[in-house]
Parts: sequence; structure tokens; C-alpha cells
Amino acid sequence: MRTFLIISLFYGVLFSFDLEEFKKYKGVIRIAGGTAHIPIMKEIKKEIESINPDIKISIEGGGSGVGIKKVGEGLVDIGNSGRGATKEEIKRYNLVLFKWAVDGIGIVVNRDNNISNLTLSQIRDIFSGKIKNWKEIGGKDRRIVVYTRNRSSGTRKVFQKKILGKEDITKDALYVDSNGAMKRAVSVDKRAIGYISAGFIDKNIKAVAINGVLPTKENIKSKKYPYSRGLYSITKDRPKGLVKAFIDYLYTPHVQRDLIPKKGFIPVK
Repeated sequence: MRTFLIISLFYGVLFSFDLEEFKKYKGVIRIAGGTAHIPIMKEIKKEIESINPDIKISIEGGGSGVGIKKVGEGLVDIGNSGRGATKEEIKRYNLVLFKWAVDGIGIVVNRDNNISNLTLSQIRDIFSGKIKNWKEIGGKDRRIVVYTRNRSSGTRKVFQKKILGKEDITKDALYVDSNGAMKRAVSVDKRAIGYISAGFIDKNIKAVAINGVLPTKENIKSKKYPYSRGLYSITKDRPKGLVKAFIDYLYTPHVQRDLIPKKGFIPVK
């Protein structure tokens, strides 16, 4: 039986890997899956296509489950996921997982909301629908509107496992299809609460501390904020050629030291 690999370390050869390497390739790379990955993927796409117009890279979202399924079925070359693939998925598709960054899952509200800290118990009661008005926890007299992601979302799966626990998300929750859509929804709805990739948190929304700890890069890196997850790019079998070059590029000093921190994530090296 074949085994899978989770690769999160630098190979010696990768230190010498440079963008110039892509000049010897041509072809198409199809990428789909986790939406937290998209800002990084778009930057890399721009860099590669600018140095070699014979390479075209397509990037789609859809969520981690979609990325895993599509790469497993051969519909894309790389499936992005904000969760590790299950043993069943790995065995079925012979997946190889490459972890290249660490991300946090943050609880976010509208900037107009005066709530800045919630306990884990309060968060669970809000998302399960037991707490229905912000005034119940010291906020303004407004109905709480819960925003969530669909079940294929890796962000949702990590939120469910690490924060929500055994509670179910209220049936009254409104659904959004990406981290970007979550940010937009929360930024315009003063009643809103949602969860999001920490890399997407900016001045347009407000991060809420959990038990007094905010989802900052420093707190995630030190594990003071424990609600984190890996960001993976996944291939079916070991990658070769252009796809391998793309995966290798994720571990270069430029991407690890510059691009990943710039986008709000923590590099693996």
C-alpha cells in the first residue's frame, strides 16, 4: 500500500531554486480549493507568468473539500486545503500533502461592534443560537446575525473542531462561500459575527479576542492563540515537472520570508 507524505521542510536544493527556473517550462497549472490560499496563489501566478508567458496558471476557490476532491479525481493539478486530508481521502487518491504556511481562525465582528473579547463558552452559545442579542453579552441592543461557510470549507471544519466543539451552528446562520465573502459580509452588517482566516483580517472588520487573546501572527506563532491550522497544497502522487517547480517555489526564501508574512500568515521555516 502506498503511503502519503506531509512535506513542510526545506530540501537543500530548494534554497537554490529561483524564479528563473520557470523559464525552462511551458504549460498549464490548474489550482482549486481553499480560499485562504488565494492571495498567495495570485501573487505567485503573477510572478511566474510575468517571467514566462508560456506558463498559464488558473486559480479557483470552492473550499478545501473541493480542492481535495478535484485533485484526487485529476481535474486539477494542485488542490489547496486549509485542513489535512483524511486518511480515507489520502488512501483513495494517493495524495501528497505540502504544508507551507500556518494560519489562524479568527472570530470577527463589524467595526461598529463594541464587543472586543468573548469566552469560548460565549462563542459556542452565539454560533449555536443560544445567545441571540448582543446586549446579552454587554453589547448593543441588536439581533446577532451569524455568518458561516459551507461544509466543504476547511476554515469551517477547523472552526468546528477547535472552537465550536460539539455544538451545531444555528440553522438561522447565513452562508458565504469564501473568506473574502465573509470579510465583505461582516464589514457591512453591524449585527454580524463570523469566523475567518486570520490572514484576511484587516481594518475593515474587527477581530475578537478569545479568552483575552487576539489572533495576531505573534500569538499564533507562539501558540498563545491555539486556534490555528496548516495551509496545504496537495498533489495526486509525487509532483513532476512544472507542478513540482511550483510546489518547490512555495518553500523558497522569497515566498517563506517575504510573501507569506506579507499576506498575514506564518511561514513553516
